[in-house]
Amino acid sequence: MKKKYLLSFALLLSIVFSGCGRNAEGPSAERPEINESSAEVVQDRHEESDSEMESGAAEISGTEELPENTSEDMANRDPEASAAEGQNGETDTPVVYMTTDLSSQGLMDIYQALSASPSGKIAVKLSTGEPGSNYLRTELIGELVESLEGTIVECNTAYGGSRANTAMHYQVAEEHGYTAIADVDIMDEEGSITLPVTGGDNLTENYVGAHFANYDYYVVLSHFKGHSMAGFGGAIKNISIGIASSEGKSHIHSGGTGGSMWGGSQDAFLESMAEAGKSVVDYLDGNIVYINVMNRLSVDCDCDGSPAEPDMHDIGILASYDPVALDQACVDLVYEAEDGQSLIDRIESRNGLHTLEQAEKIGLGYREYRLVSIDG
Repeated sequence: MKKKYLLSFALLLSIVFSGCGRNAEGPSAERPEINESSAEVVQDRHEESDSEMESGAAEISGTEELPENTSEDMANRDPEASAAEGQNGETDTPVVYMTTDLSSQGLMDIYQALSASPSGKIAVKLSTGEPGSNYLRTELIGELVESLEGTIVECNTAYGGSRANTAMHYQVAEEHGYTAIADVDIMDEEGSITLPVTGGDNLTENYVGAHFANYDYYVVLSHFKGHSMAGFGGAIKNISIGIASSEGKSHIHSGGTGGSMWGGSQDAFLESMAEAGKSVVDYLDGNIVYINVMNRLSVDCDCDGSPAEPDMHDIGILASYDPVALDQACVDLVYEAEDGQSLIDRIESRNGLHTLEQAEKIGLGYREYRLVSIDG
């Protein structure tokens, strides 16, 4: 992967700060039709020249603090505009907030940095995780989930395991402590609904849990980690495979062919995750925000009850209104880590970066972003 560098401070001053197009007052009155069925650091994704480096750009590390002048500039800006910047217009760059404080308070702080204004019925989308996995513990997420007064939502698996049917899945959610901090809704316990997919190369429709449309606002809380098929899992996987019903998961894995979920084209699967995620985002029309927790960074996902032990350090918590920028920032931090080689190998062996390429291509988000530390 190409090495990334900070753009010069002069470029920072040239960027137009603008509010986002998200609707903080509730869901849009016009959403795509759904049909019932059974079933202030800037990173540039492009390579920069040596002359640009010599003119003021500097190499970034995952825990580097903001330069004093950039930090001061951010402090003088309106918080809501800062959080939302980059969401409405191709010339703007999405903001990704970061803290190294992997605690309940750190999670609260990163959410508050977004200045989100959810209304209506709130869903907290997370992976309940297989028993024995690195699922997000309630001691970390409980305070935030309770403060949102939302419902934890998830869908059944398509591969077996302890969450393949609704009754078993609710039992796992209880054992993992989730029912103690919020109501839990297995969204596909009553089947699926379909969302249209626009601009995709593989999917024309996406099957999500039938209860998906019951919620007005989604807080997508993801454990960033490796994955045996996708290479890595973060926000994009959580809104695609994660919100897909059991039949929808098979549909995505097959690349929309309806064939075997294990024997399809790898790139078609990766592309289909991005396409399914875009259908969810299009439907929600801005009523969604994303948080990635970078701890217990195993090469295996939370769908694995016997994951490999992490061999790299915990990194922090990141949040954004752009799922592509958020996942790209997490990937970059792994690549910049001195002990990240195992996870890098997992990502590259599955061509995992192709999901980000397809996501940007179809307009799900941007791989270019500003990484802003909220740590004092």
